[in-house]
Amino acid sequence: GVQIIQHALKIPVKTIAANAGVEGAVVVGKLFDQADEQLGYNAQTDQYVNMIDAGIIDPTKVVRTALVDAASIASLMTTTEAMICDLPKKDEG
Repeated sequence: GVQIIQHALKIPVKTIAANAGVEGAVVVGKLFDQADEQLGYNAQTDQYVNMIDAGIIDPTKVVRTALVDAASIASLMTTTEAMICDLPKKDEG
């Protein structure tokens, strides 16, 4: 369940980065390497900035939807006796 929530919280950043033409996994990795919790990725300028100072506000509805969806899946998994899923693809790089 915890891994589902952690994965769901990464999706909005990955999606924004992908829409900007940047590899989302790289952006998420760089953000996790930073100690500053207010640091984020500005897709418009392709820079890592202090989100509050830059005037970028996290859309609460996006984060809330990701959390609700992840919690729903985690809840479903705890009551299901068997589940079928795809294996993750290996990076060939």
